[in-house]
Amino acid sequence: MIALVRYMITVLLLSQRYLAPLLLFIGLVAVLTTSDTGPLTATYASVAGAMLLCSVWLTMALSGLEDQPHRSIVVVSAGSHLRVLLATVGTAAVWCLLLTAAGLVLPLMFGTHAPGLADLVLGSEVQLTCAFTGIAIGLVCSRLVFRRQGYALVLALVLLLAALLGKGVSPVSVMLTHLQNAPDSAAALGLTSVLLAVAAGFLAAAVAIALVIARRKA
Repeated sequence: MIALVRYMITVLLLSQRYLAPLLLFIGLVAVLTTSDTGPLTATYASVAGAMLLCSVWLTMALSGLEDQPHRSIVVVSAGSHLRVLLATVGTAAVWCLLLTAAGLVLPLMFGTHAPGLADLVLGSEVQLTCAFTGIAIGLVCSRLVFRRQGYALVLALVLLLAALLGKGVSPVSVMLTHLQNAPDSAAALGLTSVLLAVAAGFLAAAVAIALVIARRKA
């Protein structure tokens, strides 16, 4: 599995398809947090929204790196569709962890804040919640499921809007509403921990859906 993740990271680096979502994330964080002096609860909620968008884009790009014949060779070499799919998720998660670290630090550089431990834990949780949800959406809308990427893009936009704006539809919408009403980061940690687990469940369901469809197409 580690070898597969290394292989996919190498292919992604060589393809340079990580650049667009990376630059978009940094740009959004810079725009949303520059000269910010408000509570970090709201700041990290904004960063989490950027993470959701970029994790979807990154996962779709990662899943579409190889054409079907090449992917079939990778599946045969790895031994199963599941191993390749889990490696894809693992690679996306590694990139999202790097973005999470950037999302914790950059607002402190662009704005004026005095972060506490609860703020940093909350920032990590909300970003990972959005990352797991974004990876799930990216898998469902990837080339593994849709042959025509136009349809996949439309569905991705619909799911993103639903995740952000639909009340109670996704852990992201519940989390953002909760953060708006939370007095401080410590008070928000309990529910965000639960929502992180729910987002992980969404990701597991997306992996199962993508696996079934990928096997049928093989």
